[in-house]
Amino acid sequence: MVTAMVIVGGATRLTGSGLSITQWKPLLGALPPLSDAAWIDVYHRYQATPQYQFVNHGMTLANFKPIFWWEWTHRLLGRAIGMAFALPFLILAAIRGLPRRLIPACCALFALGGLQGLVGWWMVKSGLEGRVLVAPERLAIHLGLALILLCALIWTSLEAWAGATTPGRRRRDGWRIASAALALGVYVQCLLGALVAGNKAGLLNSDWPLMRGRWIPIDYWHGGVVPTLLHGASAVQFNHRLVAYGLTIYTLSLAVAAMRSRIAGRRIQGLCLGLGAIVIVQVGLGVATLLSVVALPIALLHQLTAAALLSLAVSLAWASGRTEVVL
Repeated sequence: MVTAMVIVGGATRLTGSGLSITQWKPLLGALPPLSDAAWIDVYHRYQATPQYQFVNHGMTLANFKPIFWWEWTHRLLGRAIGMAFALPFLILAAIRGLPRRLIPACCALFALGGLQGLVGWWMVKSGLEGRVLVAPERLAIHLGLALILLCALIWTSLEAWAGATTPGRRRRDGWRIASAALALGVYVQCLLGALVAGNKAGLLNSDWPLMRGRWIPIDYWHGGVVPTLLHGASAVQFNHRLVAYGLTIYTLSLAVAAMRSRIAGRRIQGLCLGLGAIVIVQVGLGVATLLSVVALPIALLHQLTAAALLSLAVSLAWASGRTEVVL
């Protein structure tokens, strides 16, 4: 469900729908407009936004409804995730059906989910106050928190599945460090992808392997370190490309090392091979997204594969710290 939330969020952004709902009502907002008067009210609220006035001026109510439904679906899915987690958690806790070691983790997961809702509204507000798009750095924080939640869910589920097994032996410390570095690298790459999306950088440089005929874009510098790294369209895409190349080499090298290792174990070898295969697919999808000028199906598949790559990397990091691995 969290992965679906990430993908629907990506579709909401790519369709320009994220600012269509200008209010945050955690409870009452679950109901869509149920009358003509209610539709006109939300439509008029959208007409007061900078996005409508400078980008979508003249949009009719009929054209407004599709972008409204994207954002409404995104928010409804967020509410559904909260209920899908909270109700079983509270019931199992009440009947003492959860191991004590998992209760703190589950409480933290529930808190992360609530925080994600707040951060989502904080992000939307940035696009309602003098901007036609949300702030790229807030988009990256929103996505980053969602991915932290995804990683924490995977880690906790593996802990629940495997039981209270002993930590890995010292001879696997190298794999623990290497796999943790990979997971961190993939996570950072996802944040860079969010900055590319937030700055619409995929629409600016749609050629590959060059960027408008150059290896290093001529407009990389954007007047300062922070403006360049966060708001420079060419810079964020260039950084995203460089990290992609580095992660690809690192992941494939890790897969080769796992196959040659005597201590890695079959499960770690399988995870590394899976990571190697997915990273190649992901690079291909990244290039296809650029060349297609961010076609919606390809871009969403690129985002889905990124979530799969991060999930496998976290699973590898978890498995590297166990002597008994159940996957």
